[in-house]
Amino acid sequence: SLRDDIEIAAQNCSLTGTGAYTGEISASQLKDIGVTWVILGHSERREGFGMAGEDSALVAAKTKKALEEGLKVMLCIGEKKEEREAGTTMEVCASQLKPVADVLSKDDWANVSIAYEPVWAIGTGLTATPDMAQETHANIRGWISDNVGADVAAAIAIQYGGSMKGANAEGLLSQPDIDGGLIGGASLTMDFFKCIDAVPSA
Repeated sequence: SLRDDIEIAAQNCSLTGTGAYTGEISASQLKDIGVTWVILGHSERREGFGMAGEDSALVAAKTKKALEEGLKVMLCIGEKKEEREAGTTMEVCASQLKPVADVLSKDDWANVSIAYEPVWAIGTGLTATPDMAQETHANIRGWISDNVGADVAAAIAIQYGGSMKGANAEGLLSQPDIDGGLIGGASLTMDFFKCIDAVPSA
């Protein structure tokens, strides 16, 4: 059995409820097997796997459905390399956040965490510097404050998800607006424990 402070997340769930939706995994099915979190809006799902990717309106609808079914949601947002170089990082993040803000109630946000994932840093070995990541996290928190509420912005966890690993975790996690990490590749190796050790003491 798992410790009480460890929870299980799925990497996706469907927009549908239960029913004749062959191949889809519903939020209620995830809950039935003890899953408490679901990751939605990951850049790889937004891009698609040889098929149409998920747009921000679909991600928003799936987020609302998952919350209605009692799951907590890790909402992924982030820009591509060319968008970072064009200086439009926050415009991209805002365009991904707005459809979610349009369908969620203020109370819904208590069960949402945001993962900022610069697409150019996922699985590439590249990573934003701590200052770059902090700037974007602060801007995301500011957007939440302006468009949802200052209380929500103060309470919401905003995690960094772009190639965090043992070598850079301490610098990233020491930033005031970086509340944790959505860790991919490093979580499959012993390096993950270095990330855990880098979490600042409370």
